[in-house]
Amino acid sequence: MLRSSASKSLLRSVPWLGKSPSIPRGVFKRSFASTVQSTESRDPAELDEITTLPNGLRIATEALPGHFSGLGVYIDAGSRYETDRLRGVSHIIDRLAFKGTTKRSSDKMLEILDSLGGHVQCASARESLMYQSAVFNKDVSSMVGILAETIRDPLIGDAEVSQQLETAQYEIGEIWSRPEMILPELMHIAAYKDNTLGNPLLCPEDQLTKIDRNVIQEYRSMFYRPERIVLAFAGVDHKTAVSLGEKYFGDMKAESISTKPLSPPSATSSILSKIPLVKNLSTSASNSAEALSSSGISPPGTAPSHYTGGIVSLPPFDGPTHLPTFTHIHIAFEGLGIADPDIYALATLQTLLGGGGSFSAGGPGKGMYSRLFTNVLNQHGWIESCVAFNHGYSDSGLFGIAASCRPGAGHALVDVILREFASTFTTSGFSGLKKAEVDRAKKQLKSSLLMNLESRMVELEDLGRQVQVHGKKVGVLEMCRKIEALEVADLRRVAERVLSGKVNNKGNGTGKPTIVVQASADEISKIGDLGATVKRYKLGR
Repeated sequence: MLRSSASKSLLRSVPWLGKSPSIPRGVFKRSFASTVQSTESRDPAELDEITTLPNGLRIATEALPGHFSGLGVYIDAGSRYETDRLRGVSHIIDRLAFKGTTKRSSDKMLEILDSLGGHVQCASARESLMYQSAVFNKDVSSMVGILAETIRDPLIGDAEVSQQLETAQYEIGEIWSRPEMILPELMHIAAYKDNTLGNPLLCPEDQLTKIDRNVIQEYRSMFYRPERIVLAFAGVDHKTAVSLGEKYFGDMKAESISTKPLSPPSATSSILSKIPLVKNLSTSASNSAEALSSSGISPPGTAPSHYTGGIVSLPPFDGPTHLPTFTHIHIAFEGLGIADPDIYALATLQTLLGGGGSFSAGGPGKGMYSRLFTNVLNQHGWIESCVAFNHGYSDSGLFGIAASCRPGAGHALVDVILREFASTFTTSGFSGLKKAEVDRAKKQLKSSLLMNLESRMVELEDLGRQVQVHGKKVGVLEMCRKIEALEVADLRRVAERVLSGKVNNKGNGTGKPTIVVQASADEISKIGDLGATVKRYKLGR
């Protein structure tokens, strides 16, 4: 991806500029200016091509040249599609990647990967299972073969599964000791109680004893199908990519998804039920169960996510004695699916709110003039961190603020967060959105988007995931145009739509808030009725 400051990269490529007497300087400047103009008018998306093989597997390429290429396989799988029997398998299955296969041992696989000198990873998410690699251009064919081997012919025996289950158990313990990692997970579980996006990314501990090689194979047979796979290439020409896709994946057989109903969700999340002193006040649990009754369950990938909202409270974790303990509060509302036209306004609103930690090195681009810095962190010394977040999925999302403060100040922190929410859609007064801050947020969002897409791996994942979800790629220049077209009224309208509980996604969410509080029992009692406090600020439904 070309940076907006394309002139800098061009200047670096001609270090003799201004030193050679053989070329008139004015002539060179005119030629240089025309080069920059033609470069900026091109969108890398113009290089995008997509081909669907006869078995349904899609091959997507963005042939932007470079010294190395990005390769990725994106599978329409993940925790949102897991049944009760398959709960937690996504977390385990990504750990089996790039290990032994039916053709070579784990040590031999490591040796080959080291010889290629590339970077490989496998990651599971709520709506995708991603195998990704970056290699030199000359090794593209070899790496596609490795990807095909680890995806199609992994060695899944009792010993391999047992080893990864032990590793997962240790990892679960580590994550539970880190609020910044586990609280967003609890937020999702409470927001989508017992359905789809509320399925845990982490394998529940009570599931570890239930997962064996047969369960892993059942998961693979359900989701590892060509019609659910996108093979993406960044930096590889389309003809070569299609040839490699046909060679390594063309013989996969497409199968119709079983019409057998999925297991109905459990009455209570196994993760929430194991938290000591947890108060799960998730709204309308019975409505959630009714909406997802076994008689109406569809095959994987077709059931819309149903936002329920809810309140979860839990005590502080036991951590190192030399580190301070903070009160953590996360407040969110149902956001927008990534295909919603207002997603650009919501992303700009998140950038405008911004935020961060009480200590920052500062400097341009750090968001020091965002609202959560100027109105919250710079005004209240007792607040440790405060940051806006926006999790977007195919048919829903979560938009909110995560904050922490010194123990005993939780009740005041709730008011600070809710006041910032309410100010985003007020139409009068000093706290209303201003054109200057909206313009600043738009520029910061565009800058972040362009600079992130400089990374070959970000470019690759953006291509693969967009084709997986939308069936096409929305170019970065089109995104920038949509961001630039936003006005103050657009952000105010979208803020009211989300924060007032007026989002109308396919799952017909409740519009109620989702709140996670980690504090002592005494402080939680002082915070009081959070639902009533949210209503006092005229937020949620």
